[in-house]
Amino acid sequence: MAALPETRDHRPRRTARRRTVDTTRREELLTEAEAIILAEGFTAVTMDGLARQLGCSKATLYSLAATKEQLVLAVTRSFFRKATADIEQAVADEADPRQRIRTYLAGIATAMRRHSPAFYDDMVGYEPTARVYQQNSAAAAQRVHDLIEAGMRADVFREVNGHFAAHVVTVTIDAIRSGTLLETTGLTAAEAVSELGDLLLNGLRPA
Repeated sequence: MAALPETRDHRPRRTARRRTVDTTRREELLTEAEAIILAEGFTAVTMDGLARQLGCSKATLYSLAATKEQLVLAVTRSFFRKATADIEQAVADEADPRQRIRTYLAGIATAMRRHSPAFYDDMVGYEPTARVYQQNSAAAAQRVHDLIEAGMRADVFREVNGHFAAHVVTVTIDAIRSGTLLETTGLTAAEAVSELGDLLLNGLRPA
């Protein structure tokens, strides 16, 4: 298993005393810590530095998570959980099966803008967070497949291999997020995802 570079922060120091933090303050600190880590990545972030930015003691910070690794995992899981909830709400509000796919992809584009390239690089380069990313990517591919299947049942899409189409979407989104596709096309992430939606919907249109 890969290890975070900052090994000295993997466990709280023996001299640090845990503090009990009320639920409201704890949620505030977690939200603020998440914003910092999503913006800066986590390889270069230390618990000392994070505590300074949050304006709290390390003891308070360790009341949120026992180790830096646990905090990073909590932030990563929180990011995907919030993104999924927002996307699914938007999809539920869209009645047109064709537009549901566009809405889903637009939601992914919005989520991409919430974290920096530094966070993405750290996330895919660290095994525990990479697993979280892979699990959510697989879930997104399955969701796209389900949306395609629903469109075919409603006779608004032609018969296609839904698994193949979903895999194409996943690979393309990964290329967008890594920057590879953006460098070669000159598009922004949002523009690339919009183009992907147009290609997918036009390809699914009945002949």
